[in-house]
Amino acid sequence: MKKFLVTMLLLAATASSAHAGLKVVGRGDAMRLDPTSFPPAMKANYDVMRTKCVKCHTLERTIVAIQTGVAPISGQPFDRTATKAYGIKMLRKPDSNMTKPEVKATVDLMNYLLSEAGQ
Repeated sequence: MKKFLVTMLLLAATASSAHAGLKVVGRGDAMRLDPTSFPPAMKANYDVMRTKCVKCHTLERTIVAIQTGVAPISGQPFDRTATKAYGIKMLRKPDSNMTKPEVKATVDLMNYLLSEAGQ
């Protein structure tokens, strides 16, 4: 219950104060990013994220973490160190079906998005 409340508070705080550098479309489970202003390489990386990461969780979880700098489930800092750790974790999960290049693409994208969000 505590994790749920923390997540809801984070969502409420970010719903109206999203950073201008990240164009977010939709809410809740339908939340996604608008990649039109991304560099070409990051657009390709976003395609990987949209395909692979949503097999286990919504993009909302990642977007909230990037916007706030806090992982919604654990409450831990979400920064470049965390993106690398999450990438390694996903690579080791047998059900993620992610290759090393796909993990690298998503980690690179999350780091790009963190810099765009001012984190």
